Amino acid sequence: MEDVNEFRDGVIPIKPNPVLEKCIVFKVYKRRWFILFVLCLLNCSNSILWLTFAPVADHSAQFMGVTLDEINWLSMIYMVVAIPLSFGTTWMLDTLGLRITLVLGSWLNMLGAVLRFVGIMRNLPSAANFPVVMGGQTLCALAQPLVIFTPTKLAALWFPEHQRATANMIASMSNPLGILIASIFSPMIVGTTNNIPLLLFIYAVPAAIICLLATVGIRDSAPPTPPSASAESSNSEPFLEGIKLLLRNKAYMILLLCFGSGIAVFTCFSTLLEQIMCVRGYTNDFAGLCGGLFIVFGIVGAGFLGLYVDKTKKFTEVTKVNMSLSALGCIAFSVVSQMRNQGIAVAVACSLFGFFGFSIYPVAMELSVECSYPVGEATSAGLIFISGQIQSVIYILLLQGLTKPMAYSPFSTCSVGGDAALSWRVPVLVMAGLFSVFTCCFIIFFHTKYRRLDAEAQAVLHSDKQNCTPLSRHHTDNTGR
Repeated sequence: MEDVNEFRDGVIPIKPNPVLEKCIVFKVYKRRWFILFVLCLLNCSNSILWLTFAPVADHSAQFMGVTLDEINWLSMIYMVVAIPLSFGTTWMLDTLGLRITLVLGSWLNMLGAVLRFVGIMRNLPSAANFPVVMGGQTLCALAQPLVIFTPTKLAALWFPEHQRATANMIASMSNPLGILIASIFSPMIVGTTNNIPLLLFIYAVPAAIICLLATVGIRDSAPPTPPSASAESSNSEPFLEGIKLLLRNKAYMILLLCFGSGIAVFTCFSTLLEQIMCVRGYTNDFAGLCGGLFIVFGIVGAGFLGLYVDKTKKFTEVTKVNMSLSALGCIAFSVVSQMRNQGIAVAVACSLFGFFGFSIYPVAMELSVECSYPVGEATSAGLIFISGQIQSVIYILLLQGLTKPMAYSPFSTCSVGGDAALSWRVPVLVMAGLFSVFTCCFIIFFHTKYRRLDAEAQAVLHSDKQNCTPLSRHHTDNTGR
């Protein structure tokens, strides 16, 4: 028994598309949930591997005999690698399909996780530990764009119109769930620096299992019958032509710049949280708790938003309101994180920042498709991710450059010692200021029509004129799919 959802086809308002000028019955398949499940696991695992070392940066630096800046590069390599590869990834998703992209991503993720574990084995010279771990981290970084661009594409190809935002939300929020796991469990596992090998082994096992699930379980890139009118023409624009259309789209370019800045701020927060807080006397465990609250409340907020926008389609309004509130949360964190003995205030600020900030991501990805249709979903969502990665590298380097050594830091819990403690007062204020500026620009200048929804509405009207007869939503599919 298969769920069936029928839409009527019409004409895309931007460019006529003959695919949408005929009456077609659209269907949804139960196996879409399995593909979504595998994508969630893969996205979660990749983000765990991304931020494995950030919550225990000081311990990791001691274990491998490197500096904190070098440990930060284990996170930043994700951004550096993603920038040049993202264009190829968007082309791969829109041209070669979902299955090849996900299977390749799962293999790179697994091989990188295994190589990281091999890199800290005792039979290797100590000088080789960090380079080999960095090599494994680089393989994991190669997998990230293959994974993180996929939710919007999966939602468009496999899910009907009334489930797209929810499916995108579920897949997208698996990424911060991985950050949550790393934030909580890395400090718990690494009680002492001797537990770094155990940490890498534990994180490698799920990566291998997920690789098996993706390779064996995902058989098709798209369903035999599309679930919606827009899915029927998902790749209607060639890749290079789609890029040209996006560069000429004012609303999209504003979203690209402003929301990319938001992604950069969230990346800085996740990467540098432990270093920012340990100087003020907060422990690694408490920093992990704050990172966990940031993610948990973000997932909760995303759940509400996903259901809300699926019913109301108020993508723009929701994005503007939440960006404003998350900017306030970022300002609050930048102030209270520089105060001692303010654990409750810091935890509340992190929770609010996550609730309003992380929850925007899936909605903004859907908004990028709505304002850029009929450009391929991977292309429109992927360029925003590239913007976020480029700005993340710039922001992290900028914030690190603005730190100043503290001559006296008796309350520091950073295990590198008080002499090496850095003041983050100016960097966190600059981070909040940048986020606030780009949020104001987005609120003032961003306006768009929902092009994909308009195309589907015209599809219904066109098909009604042809007297197309809808099927029951509980029609039996004799194909057995």
